[in-house]
Amino acid sequence: MSDSILTGDRPTGALHLGHYVGSLQQRVALQKKFPQTILIADMQALTDNGTDLKKVSQNIIEVLADYLAVGIDPTKTTICQQSALPALAELTMFYANLVSVARLERNPTVKNEIASKQFGDSIPAGFLTYPISQAADITAFRATLVPVGDDQLPMLEQTNEIVRKVNRLADKHILNECKPLLSNVSRLPSVDGKNKMSKSLGNTIMLSSDEAEIRQSVKSMYTDPNHLRVSDPGQVEGNVVFTYLDAFHPDSHYVTQLKSEYRAGGLGDTKIKNILEECLQELIRPIRERRQVLMSDTSYLLGVLKAGTQKAQHVTSGVAQEIKAMYGLVL
Repeated sequence: MSDSILTGDRPTGALHLGHYVGSLQQRVALQKKFPQTILIADMQALTDNGTDLKKVSQNIIEVLADYLAVGIDPTKTTICQQSALPALAELTMFYANLVSVARLERNPTVKNEIASKQFGDSIPAGFLTYPISQAADITAFRATLVPVGDDQLPMLEQTNEIVRKVNRLADKHILNECKPLLSNVSRLPSVDGKNKMSKSLGNTIMLSSDEAEIRQSVKSMYTDPNHLRVSDPGQVEGNVVFTYLDAFHPDSHYVTQLKSEYRAGGLGDTKIKNILEECLQELIRPIRERRQVLMSDTSYLLGVLKAGTQKAQHVTSGVAQEIKAMYGLVL
């Protein structure tokens, strides 16, 4: 059995450099090696945005444009919309009867997300069952590899628990277990070096940012608060500018040299920020330009999404039919 990949994003906003480093670059490379599906997870986005009727729907096209602008090829990667695939909702309901509430509440990823979002006593039921929905997505596409960070490993373990339960109930192999595809790239910090990256907080650089926005973001970046004069020795660790240079500058030897000069004293914050800005301008400019062309032709974008979703429909409905047959529910 050959490996296949499922990955995706919740369309709660256009994508930024954190997404580029954390997943988009990897997807562009993986589409050359494996069958890959990217799910625009609009239903999962509603689990904590259910009362904001436009936030999710308006960002589906934005996210799709970002995908294509960075080089994801719809002829190699299937891009589809979660809410347009009824089999995913059906599988979520079937699997929900195989998982206890207590097990969901013990999931470390869910616990951490609930704490960070400060739901209090008003946790949406959909959010609590997020791991079940994710299991439905992964199994519906028969994915064997799922790109994740360490924080998502408990979600995949819960998926595999569901897979094992289904296979035991069926007394045969119906579903495949999945394996994590861990990234070796460190998570990119926000521009301010304090909070999680968020467009609403204004502490990230979007893939659609113009030159002035990039310049202002780099100018405001957190460096070493004790590096008051150019001649002062500076600290590289925790310095957001150097973290971004490590992630984006094409010449790692040059960055190593800059770090040595900064630590020794004699290299100012303004110079390293100018170097980083030039690097980011060159990176984002072609992405932004391609994105602008794509956003001017929404009919093309919708066509890509519809074609990918129709292709996915066949695969996902087949899995749902197998689960229905296991329960004896096929007419």
